[in-house]
Amino acid sequence: MTSVVGEQTSAEFAGLRALVTGGASGIGLAVARALVARGGRVAVLDRDPGPVADDADLVAVQADITDDAGVRAAVADAVGRLGGLDVLVNNAGIGAQGGVEDNDDDEWRRVLDVNVVGIVRVTRAALPSLRASGHAAIVNTCSIAATVGLPSRALYSASKGAVQSLTLAMAADLLPDGIRVNAVNPGTADTPWVGRLLEVAADPAAERAALEARQPHGRLVSADEVAHAVCYLASPLAGSTNGTTLAVDGGMDRLRPRPRS
Repeated sequence: MTSVVGEQTSAEFAGLRALVTGGASGIGLAVARALVARGGRVAVLDRDPGPVADDADLVAVQADITDDAGVRAAVADAVGRLGGLDVLVNNAGIGAQGGVEDNDDDEWRRVLDVNVVGIVRVTRAALPSLRASGHAAIVNTCSIAATVGLPSRALYSASKGAVQSLTLAMAADLLPDGIRVNAVNPGTADTPWVGRLLEVAADPAAERAALEARQPHGRLVSADEVAHAVCYLASPLAGSTNGTTLAVDGGMDRLRPRPRS
């Protein structure tokens, strides 16, 4: 027998409209599909929305989040096709490797422009529509790199630390408008981006094993696991969850288990 709670949560996004940036692959695509499965109407904004262009369940819009005019046009297009907007998932981002001296100024500007200012551009374009919603929520994809010192991730960590602080500031500013703002902090996830990093490693198998071993549960985080966390944070059922960062990292941030014998 299906419980009443189960009946509610299976369609908890019924009647709600969502926009997911970076939604054509990886975590973003998993989030978009999870929202659809829970009853939402979903648009994905991506620099290359081709992979989902023929997906009847998704509205695909194209934009580079470093282009303010393009972002405003794409958000307006998505809102028009969805008939409004209730949920924004700021998921688009890029990675960077190296210590503090390994990336030049241009690379620092590029990564911060995408990972931090990109969130600003999309959010401010979406705010008029979110303010008109009765169940408005924003979820930012942050990272374990915001809370744990990882080797060779200085630039990436700085950008995600900024995302975490930005999330808190947005939550405080938008509270009077009835817009909740939270973030999800994934550990190392099994995504195409991580796959590309492994492909160029000197020993891909050893590098993957090392990534798995540094997470207490001994494996990479799945995109679907992150997507479920995003759905919780965005859900009307989480109306009292605001200004929170939810770790989906197998315990990497807080647990210090004994080494396996």
